[in-house]
Amino acid sequence: MAIWRRDITVEDLNQRSDNTLASHLNIQFFEIGEDYIKASMPVDQTTTQPLGILHGGASCVLAETVGSTAANCCIDFDNHRAVGLDINANHLKSVREGLVIATSSPIHLGRRTQVWRIVIHDENDRQICESRLTMAVIDKP
Repeated sequence: MAIWRRDITVEDLNQRSDNTLASHLNIQFFEIGEDYIKASMPVDQTTTQPLGILHGGASCVLAETVGSTAANCCIDFDNHRAVGLDINANHLKSVREGLVIATSSPIHLGRRTQVWRIVIHDENDRQICESRLTMAVIDKP
């Protein structure tokens, strides 16, 4: 059973990211499941650190983008917004090139808080980062 409170498409999610940090890092949503959303991000000159590996901050941006997007699809968006409260990330492996793929799935979907697990893999399906994102569900201003 799908957890989404509104109809969403990959095209909607990508359009929603236009002119944001996600678009500057070329984060692209590409799959929506019953209880998960996936997006990719290239490992290139915009996302690496001086050692030539994926910047941990870029991984966090990818994780928060995918997790917060999913969180906002699980609420009554006419009356509420989900905003980031806390994020943590464990960087498990480095990656120098290609794409990284983030999958967000819920751990807890409450009335006022949500907790999301975001796992980031490289193109060879090696896990490179494990992130947890806590969202606050607030009334729409």
